[in-house]
Amino acid sequence: MNKLLSLTTLLLMALSVQAAKSYDNPDTIVVARDGTGEFRNVSEALEVCRAFMDYHKVIYVKKGIYKEKIIVPQWLQNIEICGEDRDETVITYDDHANIPMEPRFWSPELSSQLLAMGTRPNLGTFRSFTVRVEGNDITFRNITIENNAPRLGQAVALMTQGDRLLFVNCRFLGNQDTVYTGMPNTRMLFKDCYIEGTTDFIFGASTAWFENCDIFCKINSYITAASTPQDQAYGYIFNNCRITTAPSVNKMYLGRPWRDYAYTLFMNCDLPSTICPEGWHHWQVEREKTARYLEYNNHGKGADISRRVGWSRQLTRKEAQQITLQNVFQRQDKWIPAE
Repeated sequence: MNKLLSLTTLLLMALSVQAAKSYDNPDTIVVARDGTGEFRNVSEALEVCRAFMDYHKVIYVKKGIYKEKIIVPQWLQNIEICGEDRDETVITYDDHANIPMEPRFWSPELSSQLLAMGTRPNLGTFRSFTVRVEGNDITFRNITIENNAPRLGQAVALMTQGDRLLFVNCRFLGNQDTVYTGMPNTRMLFKDCYIEGTTDFIFGASTAWFENCDIFCKINSYITAASTPQDQAYGYIFNNCRITTAPSVNKMYLGRPWRDYAYTLFMNCDLPSTICPEGWHHWQVEREKTARYLEYNNHGKGADISRRVGWSRQLTRKEAQQITLQNVFQRQDKWIPAE
C-alpha cells in the first residue's frame, strides 16, 4: 500500500511540474466559473505560475462569483489579476475573527492543551482575510474583493504583505477591518478604487497612497487606524478622494492611531458634514504627543478646521508640494507605479 501511495504521489508531482512548465511564458491565463477558461478558480491559476518571474503575467478573470480564500505567495511576482468587470467579477469569502479556528492551524503544543480543556481558539483578525498578497510587484485591476461575513467580528477582505503593489479600479467590500496593509516599509497605490467598511476599515503599517478613491463609511466610527513605525516617513495618504457616508451616519472620524506614530494625511479631498469637527481621535491620550495627523486643501462641509484637535496639523503649501508619489515611494529601486 505504501509503495502504491508513493507512486501516486510521484505521478501527481510530475503532472504538477509539467503543468507549471506549460505556463512558463507571458501569455494570459483565463479563469472562468462557467468552465470556458483554463481554470475555474483564481487559486488554481496562481498555482501554475513560475516562481520569481521576470516577465509580466496576466490572470484574466471573467465575470462571476469566486468563493475562495486566496494567497498570492511570496515567491510570485510580476503578476496582474485582471477582472472582466469590476462590479461583476467578485472574489468573496466569509471568515471573521470569532469563528473557531480549524485544528489544522493549531501547533502540536496548542492542540494538546486545547483538547485537554475541551475548547478551540478563534480564527482571529489576521486569518480572516479573503485575499492575502505576500508577493512583490503584484497588480489587481477591475475586480471586487469582498469579505461578506456578518458583523460578528473583524473580517479582512484584503491583507497585504508584499512591496510595490498596485490596485486599479477595484472594490473592497466589508465591515470592520476591510483593508489591512500589514507590513512596515512596503509601498502600494490604490487608484480609482472604492473602499467601504465600518470601523478602522483601512488599517496597518504600510506606506499607501490612495488616489481618486471613494471611501464609504457605513456606521459612526473611524475610517483609518494606521500603525506607521516611528522611522517610516509616510503612512496613509489620501489625495483627491471622496468620503461619503450612509444616511444613518452623523459622526465619523478620519482616523485613530493604532500605534503611537501613526501617519495619515488627507489632501484635496471632499469631506462631508458627517466628519466630526474634531476630525481625529487619539485612541489613547498619550498618542496625542506622537501621532502624525495631517490635512491640506480639503473641501466640503467636513473640511472646516476651526474645531480640529490641537494635535493634528495643517500642511503649508510648501510642505504639500513635497508630497508626491516620487518622494513618498522613494527608494533605491526608484519604483513609481504605472497605471
